Amino acid sequence: MKKYIILLVVLASSHGFSQTINDYKYAIVPSKFTFLKEKDQYRLNTLTKLLMEKYGFVTFFDTDILPTEVAENNCNKIFVEVQSNGSLFMTKMSVVLKDCKNNILFTSVEGKSREKEYQTSYNQALREAFNSFEKLGYKYIGNVNSNVNTNENNNVKVSNLIDDNKIAIDLFLFAQPVENGFQLIDSSPKVIMKIYKTSSSICFIANKNNIQGVLISKDNQWFFEYISNSKLVSEKVEVKF
Repeated sequence: MKKYIILLVVLASSHGFSQTINDYKYAIVPSKFTFLKEKDQYRLNTLTKLLMEKYGFVTFFDTDILPTEVAENNCNKIFVEVQSNGSLFMTKMSVVLKDCKNNILFTSVEGKSREKEYQTSYNQALREAFNSFEKLGYKYIGNVNSNVNTNENNNVKVSNLIDDNKIAIDLFLFAQPVENGFQLIDSSPKVIMKIYKTSSSICFIANKNNIQGVLISKDNQWFFEYISNSKLVSEKVEVKF
């Protein structure tokens, strides 16, 4: 009888601590990484959040006001760390996922870049590190750590969120300073557009794929406007300066 009780205790303990990535629906990304001086410097924190969402996690910044079901239990979510181990000539970054007890649940491969511009090199290295998530094969299975109803309708919403964020990453442009203006790069990184300063801070001369136009701000949103077939074309552009 004594042996039987001990066996039950061991099995219960083993079950209670055998958490996997698939047990967690929520992820918390810091608003500032320890290796950088400013919050969301080079937009790395924003990119990390978008990439976590791309791979299926419902993700928040640590400065966000959290929904009740997320905030009421600190152990129903994972915590995202991005570590920089680079040198003067190479940027190296890795992504680490931890639980509420600081146990490491997953460590990505080390993403690398030899680009000299910090924004470009950090972006490249981080995206390469996140490639590990393809093999991770994350899929939320639900457990006692979450109070969220995972019925069919909620699953559809999550799927749509992933697709929307994938699009958002592709359309999200970062402004890199160049002489007399900026070059706007995507998350590849690839130069999508070059813009040049004018006498107005809300209007730039713009060139996109040899199409000349202007990048202009309206109601705190940016638009690339040009003439095509004698008609004015206005394209919304998501830019982070």
